[in-house]
Amino acid sequence: MAWQWDETLYAGSAAHYRHGRLPYPPGVAQTIARDAGLDGTQRLLDVGCGPGSLTLLLAPLVAAAVGVDADPDMVAVAAHEAARAGVGNVRWLHLRAEALPAGLGRFGLVTFAQSFHWMDRPAVAATARGMLDDTGVVVHVHATTHRGDESDDRLALPRPPHAQIDALVRRYVGPQRRAGRGVLPDGTPGGENAIYRAAGFADPVRVELDAGEIVHRTEDEVVAATFSLSSAAPHLFGARLPAFEADLRRLLRDAAPGGVFAERRRGIALDFWRPA
Repeated sequence: MAWQWDETLYAGSAAHYRHGRLPYPPGVAQTIARDAGLDGTQRLLDVGCGPGSLTLLLAPLVAAAVGVDADPDMVAVAAHEAARAGVGNVRWLHLRAEALPAGLGRFGLVTFAQSFHWMDRPAVAATARGMLDDTGVVVHVHATTHRGDESDDRLALPRPPHAQIDALVRRYVGPQRRAGRGVLPDGTPGGENAIYRAAGFADPVRVELDAGEIVHRTEDEVVAATFSLSSAAPHLFGARLPAFEADLRRLLRDAAPGGVFAERRRGIALDFWRPA
């Protein structure tokens, strides 16, 4: 039986997500604005918005935005971050993507950023196509923001010990990748290009943004990045959560006694899908 959404997927992760994930670089917004033809008059729908990481980056470029997410804590954190940043043109909704269009109207830009794989993808892609206005575009953001790339050249500071962190998580929650109440032994699904085409989109235009920027990460940020994952969400550890965090911090301090790590950003790819 295929894995299905459940409400525990990111339970307890929302605040960690905002603190632990690397922010999208400004080039993401600049590229979307240019290639989607944004002129400040469009409406944006960010589907699976999480804590608003992409929504808030794009909000200044549109007239109005709507961020929807199936996790209520993610929506609450997004609303808090918007208020803190003085962003007032975004409406935040606790809503599953499968419940769209939900009377929200049409949009010039619909985005999926690290979210599409958690949805009923054929149904959501078809709905998104129907929600586009005459010149609208769907942008699928391919990114990994909880950790850097796989390079192993020497940096000025130690890299986070990702392999050891992964092993520690498995020691506490089991050998198979966890996801809510279930497991994902084969990882999240791929093949989204065929799904978009079947929903009535033409072949995408892909824009790739270079990797390579070196970023510094504190111990607290690496801990938060770990808890931001569905495979290591805080609830999965139950009563052993304090013990896991203590072991994780001990591992990190052994790897970087100064408490600061360095790693290189991964590249980001943007697929622009327009109706056929």
